[in-house]
Amino acid sequence: MNLLSRADAPHQRLPMLNKVPEVTLFFWIIKIMATTVGETAADFLNFDLHFGLNATALLIGTLLAAFLLMQLRARRYVPWLYWLVVVLISIVGTLITDGLVDNFGVPLATTTIAFGLALLATFATWYASEKTLSIHAIFTTPRELFYWAAILFTFALGTAAGDLAAEGMQLGYANSTLMFGALIALVTIAWHVFRANAVLTFWLAYVLTRPLGASFGDFLSQATADGGLGLGTVLTSAIFLASIAGLVIYLSASRRDVQRAVPDNAA
Repeated sequence: MNLLSRADAPHQRLPMLNKVPEVTLFFWIIKIMATTVGETAADFLNFDLHFGLNATALLIGTLLAAFLLMQLRARRYVPWLYWLVVVLISIVGTLITDGLVDNFGVPLATTTIAFGLALLATFATWYASEKTLSIHAIFTTPRELFYWAAILFTFALGTAAGDLAAEGMQLGYANSTLMFGALIALVTIAWHVFRANAVLTFWLAYVLTRPLGASFGDFLSQATADGGLGLGTVLTSAIFLASIAGLVIYLSASRRDVQRAVPDNAA
């Protein structure tokens, strides 16, 4: 009887299985859509519902804390729970950056550099403690805590970098989307063609999908006068949330993204 089948046995405390999904095309599609929702949902709650940054941060932060605790207590990868945490942490990452910029006047260039350094420090501490940054080895609580800390900083960094490109450098939402998409394509080529390190290219792509999704979300939702398509935050968020829900339901049923055991040094 293998470990997956034994995990269903009642009243049996089993070793923790890998807590994150396999990196497939579905993973990247949902990840990009989650980053888009993080941008548009934060704007919807903050501006459309007039919650303001502080109330929005309190609401989403409370939800994130509750579902992250459930995620940490789980013994295996649960698609709906994992991706709900990703969506919530995406919104929180956006709110952290927006709060620093809007409430405290911190320049976007400064937040981009600061969150970049915070992410590097997280990776350095993670590697010093666990000797791996592989997402195929998230089967202990310390590794999972490092993983979610890194995810939070990638979202905050990506929000700052996306806003810096689109607004600070005045590239516009469409051009920023194309630029970050091109950078992801280069990372993909480096991995497929030149056999670049799998762990390094994964995290580079993960960071870059945040500003890609944020820029794309702003392009869809913002008014045409501001360089967007004018779909609004409600419609944009609803479309992407429905798409995420549909894919997560499919993955829950098919289990196509359940990881199999691989060495620690794999991506």
